[in-house]
This record gives sequence, structure tokens and C-alpha cells, in this order.
Amino acid sequence: MNPEIPELAGVHHLKLPVTNLDSSRSWYESRLGYKLALEVRDGENIAGLVMHHPHGGPELGLWLDPERAIAAAGFDYFAFGAPNREALEALASRLTALGEIHPGVHPGSIGWVLPHVKDPDGHELRFQCGS
Repeated sequence: MNPEIPELAGVHHLKLPVTNLDSSRSWYESRLGYKLALEVRDGENIAGLVMHHPHGGPELGLWLDPERAIAAAGFDYFAFGAPNREALEALASRLTALGEIHPGVHPGSIGWVLPHVKDPDGHELRFQCGS
């Protein structure tokens, strides 16, 4: 190991600004299976939520920040990893059944991709696998 290069261990968590904690929580629970792990309070008010995925997805922070959420709508910050194409196809079918509009799974620059899935604030989500 090169001592001049810092040691890292993947993505610890993702944090998204949202306009409404309840609607974002509901969407990430119903569409992707996330579960509430922790409420973050700012005095008496809930300022954010920490969500946990039961099958290995990254921890997800939803932070009440309407101005930033609106400004970031339409931008894809990251890609959620999937184990294989079959998992992406199953997710695409689930999202379609729940009324979500997306272009389906297709070849990406590396592996397969399910792009252009939008959460309640218009954050563009991408799901990808390498094989």
C-alpha cells in the first residue's frame, strides 16, 4: 500500500436535500425498500432522516432543505449499484407497477443501466451494474 495515498472504504452514505421529509421518506420506502433508521432533530423540529437499506444499499440521508432540493432537481448525483441485469429488470418492473416513468434497462458504457428515475423532488436517480 502506498502511504501517500489515503485509504478509503467505499461510500459511507448519501445525503439529499428534499422539500418534504414525509413524501421523500414514503417514496424511498415504497420504491426502493429503505427503512427509517434515525430522525435528526434541530431543536423541536425534524431536520433530516437517516434511511437504511436492508439489502446493502448505501445509507441515505434526507435533509430538509427546499431551496437546495429545487436547485438540484434533474441532476444525477450518483448511481445506485445493482448486482446484475436481472436485479435491474426487477427494479424497473417494480417502478413501472408503482407508476414511475423511466426508459427501462439498457446497455450502459459499462454493464447495464436504469436511468432517469425521479424522486418526488425531481432528483434523477440512476441504477447500474457492471455485468
